[in-house]
Amino acid sequence: MVTVAYVQLSGCCGCLISLSDTYEKLIDILNSIDLVYCQTLADAREIPNADIIMVEGAVCLDDHHAMEVAKEVREKGKILVALGACSAIGGITRFCKGGQMPKPVQGSFSALSEVVKCDLAVPGCPPSPELIVNVIIAVLNGDMEYLSPFAKYAESTSTSCGCDLITNVINKSLCMGCGVCTSSCPTRAIEMIEGRPLVSSELCIKCGVCSFQCPRIELPKGVCQLDEE
Repeated sequence: MVTVAYVQLSGCCGCLISLSDTYEKLIDILNSIDLVYCQTLADAREIPNADIIMVEGAVCLDDHHAMEVAKEVREKGKILVALGACSAIGGITRFCKGGQMPKPVQGSFSALSEVVKCDLAVPGCPPSPELIVNVIIAVLNGDMEYLSPFAKYAESTSTSCGCDLITNVINKSLCMGCGVCTSSCPTRAIEMIEGRPLVSSELCIKCGVCSFQCPRIELPKGVCQLDEE
């Protein structure tokens, strides 16, 4: 049976809640895998070696423990999955500040994919329950055709929000007005005005879904660990 570990770093636990929202599908998944580590769902103190390690949350560069965990999951996981915007591309955590009073200090948060090599990256804040289930099933079945975009996304750390969509697509006259970014945005931060996307900086949560879905953004060629097996 495939062993799976779920690790949480600097995040809100939204990805884990999204996974739990799969209800009966979660039971099917848990019956198909051996969950060897999860701070919330499993009684285990140390991260073991696992076939798949899913990581939620960004890495605080000022936190020695977080940096060690990032290195540990890469060493112990055959397939490392950056789950959610914080882990995949930094997301909203890029605007966070670390430290507590009376000694406030600036904290620096980076995506897991910027600290260690990830095999797959799943966008979303949080990713939808259906997407998480589909990715897990595809990994279990070795469906590389489905996983290919996620492997490519793991190599891309520059496309993280609607602002990047404007810079990389609209300002380069690459937008064809398909509206995929608008329909995929979970916060409705993008609307089509005269055939062009208009992004609201107040509503954008830096989840990266619009850039992931955009057919005009050329992601680098990604290589998943499954390809080598």
